[in-house]
Amino acid sequence: MFAYRTFYGRQAVAAAVFPDGAVVTASRDQTTRLWAPNSEDNSFMEAHVMTGHSNFISSVCLLPPSDDYPHGLVVTGSNDHNIHMYSLESPEPVYKLTGHKNTVCSLAAGKFGTLLSGSWDKTARVWLKDRCMMTLSGHEAAVWAVAIMPEHGIMLTGSADKTIKMWRTGRCEQTFTGHEDCVRSLAVVSNVEFLSASNDGSIRRWLTTGECTQVYYGHTNYVYSLAMLPNGQDFVTSGEDRTVRVWKGGECIQTITLQAQSVWSVACLSNGDIAVGASDNVTRVFTCAPERYASPEEIKEFEEQVASSTIPAKAASDMDGININELPGKEDLQNPGKKEGQTKLVRSGMTVEAYQWSMAQQEWTKIGDVVGSDEGSGGTGEKVWYEGKEYDHVFTVDLDDGRPKLKLPYNLSDDPWLAAHNFLEKNELSQLYLDQVAKFILENTKGMTVGPAPDTQQYADPFTGANRYVPGSAAPADVPQQGQGSTLGSDPFTGGGRYIPSYAARDMQDNPPPQVPPPSNPYFPRVTPLLFEQANPEAILGKIKEFNSQVPAEMQLDETGLDQINQLLAVTTNQQQAAPTAMQMDTLWKIVQWPKDVVFPALDILRLALRHPDVNQHFCNSKDGPQFLQHLRTFLSPDSPPANQMLALRAVCNMFAQPVGKGLAISQHASILATTLDCSASANKNVRIAMATILLNYAAVIQDPEDIEGKSQCLSAVATLLDREQVNEACFRLLVALGSLMVGDDNAIALARSLELVPVVARKRGITEAPKVGECARFVHQLLEG
Repeated sequence: MFAYRTFYGRQAVAAAVFPDGAVVTASRDQTTRLWAPNSEDNSFMEAHVMTGHSNFISSVCLLPPSDDYPHGLVVTGSNDHNIHMYSLESPEPVYKLTGHKNTVCSLAAGKFGTLLSGSWDKTARVWLKDRCMMTLSGHEAAVWAVAIMPEHGIMLTGSADKTIKMWRTGRCEQTFTGHEDCVRSLAVVSNVEFLSASNDGSIRRWLTTGECTQVYYGHTNYVYSLAMLPNGQDFVTSGEDRTVRVWKGGECIQTITLQAQSVWSVACLSNGDIAVGASDNVTRVFTCAPERYASPEEIKEFEEQVASSTIPAKAASDMDGININELPGKEDLQNPGKKEGQTKLVRSGMTVEAYQWSMAQQEWTKIGDVVGSDEGSGGTGEKVWYEGKEYDHVFTVDLDDGRPKLKLPYNLSDDPWLAAHNFLEKNELSQLYLDQVAKFILENTKGMTVGPAPDTQQYADPFTGANRYVPGSAAPADVPQQGQGSTLGSDPFTGGGRYIPSYAARDMQDNPPPQVPPPSNPYFPRVTPLLFEQANPEAILGKIKEFNSQVPAEMQLDETGLDQINQLLAVTTNQQQAAPTAMQMDTLWKIVQWPKDVVFPALDILRLALRHPDVNQHFCNSKDGPQFLQHLRTFLSPDSPPANQMLALRAVCNMFAQPVGKGLAISQHASILATTLDCSASANKNVRIAMATILLNYAAVIQDPEDIEGKSQCLSAVATLLDREQVNEACFRLLVALGSLMVGDDNAIALARSLELVPVVARKRGITEAPKVGECARFVHQLLEG
């Protein structure tokens, strides 16, 4: 069982990489501190202080050691909207990350320097060193929790919108629902499992496939934080009910009560000890190792502090569920408890005392005295109804700017900062007022917190000291107020001698980059797009005529329309030296609307025509391009016929033939990559080659090292496909894409490493049936290994 060790100040905690057993704490005093263990007396010494934030720090994590930073980096997120990264050699940050538009309330470290951050601005961001690689948007409220799964760049976000989302390649792949309130913390169990904690008082275990496999109950209020214990299955949690709880085999086996009301954060240290940050500005460490126990005097002092704590009557009633006016005497403590952490209220003379049951010690331990009345708000003995709910207080807020007065509801058991955040967000007020509003709540709730009851405060405005709440009156003037060659198979849909929808692409080795110095290897970097150009116009036109009689009358072409298609095919396959006409292109668009079972020859004509500058301009211009792409996406759904999938993907590839189409592809890269991956379950060889070619073309055109987000999404898509790719030509093109993205770009190499691509590429070196695949993989692997 965990026993008390010693304690030092602050609220957010993380386990330090160096020295062993050290703790990093962060606080509302805008500092971050490293505490090193002192083996002589089992205490902790302040070893390093880090500064630089302009507002309180709300999150902290540790990046693992690297060649540049052998002791790792301390990362902090703040209410000033920024993220700082610190080494242990300087109090000033080595990196300052900007981009979030509100408080950075959650951080998670990945491999090779990857960082994931969550914010009240409803987004999460992926960082590498000081660069934002991608932004994850989709939640409807603040992102309170983030985590990085150990496999291929899968990321998790938990939000105040009560959901958890799983992301890959910047795209949400799964949304998990089940929690009934804000999701506050996430912890990774394995490649396929994770845990979540919520304000609904529960902890849930999930599979990445979407199933919730277990729900754990024990906390009687918000659960703020959870951390995995060293065995990788058991875990520890903390919350608003003053407790830290240790869970093993699905059961709470130990409950540790603190004298602080809010236990904000919990972390497991490298030696298995638990560090806990709480609202009384103290960090406490608990250990299972007797040699690290605190002195008997310190343990006694801690127990006395807990026993002498005062507990609001409302909170006491909530945790025991009985009327405190009908309590038994202390003799009832002779009866054993039924479960770990069970609470009991008893009378002791004129005092009501709270006790907690320890299964390990088989005894009741006093955790405080109950004070005050459980009956109401503000001393009136009555609850206040607001918007269909009961509250202890509903404050009237007057902005003094001609707007209606606002209401600020609050229960004594609520987190003041969360209540303040919700109030500001609901009323579209600047979150810069968060600390002031929270302090206003604390000053005007008659000190209903654990500890000695403070003197009654006059109802005071947190900005002016007057008796009205006027946010605008004290805001700074600059604060905004509102708001081997390809040997491709035969056609799987038609037999030989009939129309085959162009299953051969120009071999990459037959298309060397023009006017480019010879590369260090014959495969990458590739700087020109790869196109699908082979065609049999007569067979295509014959299939158009056949299907024309089968489609609904309003979709059929007359002889003039058929002639327009014939001429367009002749022009775009270089059989005629003329320009495509508007009528020809409009006729093409008409047949691209044909039913999905007969549309594939029309898609084949579109694929060929897009190579021509006039057709490319007609369909891919800034006005019509998005609608054109949206129609192409309809052919890429998982249930779409493979012929349609293949030809639509090839059409996207051929968009890259001209500057206009290339520009559209670049501007829409996020949605195109996501839609391309919708076909990733296809076993059709030609579909897989077309998918790989899209990624290859993006790698060819995204050459700017500053386009971090574009490169990162393309790298993530390559990682998604490459590991399980069985088609050698597709595998080869993915390897060329990967090499092209990384050449000369250390950030791209680091991101590829973080996506676990080193072992994937290493395995591809063993492919011998297609020699160019294994050889290209060796070049890529050399680049990754540095």
